Amino acid sequence: MFGAVVVLLAVLGCESLGQVTPAPGSPTRAQLERLLAGVPTVPKRPRPGGYERGCGSGQGCVFGPAWTDDHDGPGGHDGCDSRNTVLARQLGRVRRRPGDECVVVAGELNDPYTGRRIGFDRADAKAVQIDHVYPLAAAWDMGASAWPRPLRVRFANDVEYNLLAVDGKTNEDKGDRTPGDWLPPARATRCFYAGKYLTAAGHYGLPVTAADRTALERVARDCP
Repeated sequence: MFGAVVVLLAVLGCESLGQVTPAPGSPTRAQLERLLAGVPTVPKRPRPGGYERGCGSGQGCVFGPAWTDDHDGPGGHDGCDSRNTVLARQLGRVRRRPGDECVVVAGELNDPYTGRRIGFDRADAKAVQIDHVYPLAAAWDMGASAWPRPLRVRFANDVEYNLLAVDGKTNEDKGDRTPGDWLPPARATRCFYAGKYLTAAGHYGLPVTAADRTALERVARDCP
């Protein structure tokens, strides 16, 4: 009985005891510290205004149409929209629409924010959503408003650096918040999230706020 409890605590990351085993694939503390050293810091998030994600009549469409394949980044111009590309990359047991290999209709997600295994069914697509790890609205405020439009479109659809399939409710809770205001609910996944966030920031020359840096430094201390 005692042995079973020990195993269960290990699986749960021992969070109830204040001990965390980072999720597989997480960066080390040293790697996170190097990433942090390469990203500039601003005192707080600017608010330049002008952010309009929508592409309807009269809307700014500042990051281009959602999930467009028409960009020069990873996964661009491959014939499949970026949303389905991310699903195909991350899900296990992937099933595709007959006659259209681009469209993912079902699969299983090891959620990188909650650590749970989630079934994906296209009929209930909101259960698994595609997150911009470095949120589009935050990127706009932190410098993307001055980028040329093709670079913003690439950023919004970059399947390598900035897009993740995640639990839908968790993604909605995150919104456009950055690490100073939001971290994944499962502590075991935070090293992975921090690495992904800082990699996206570094690749696109985006800063973090002072509050973000403090939060990410705290996360790094729990990484191996």
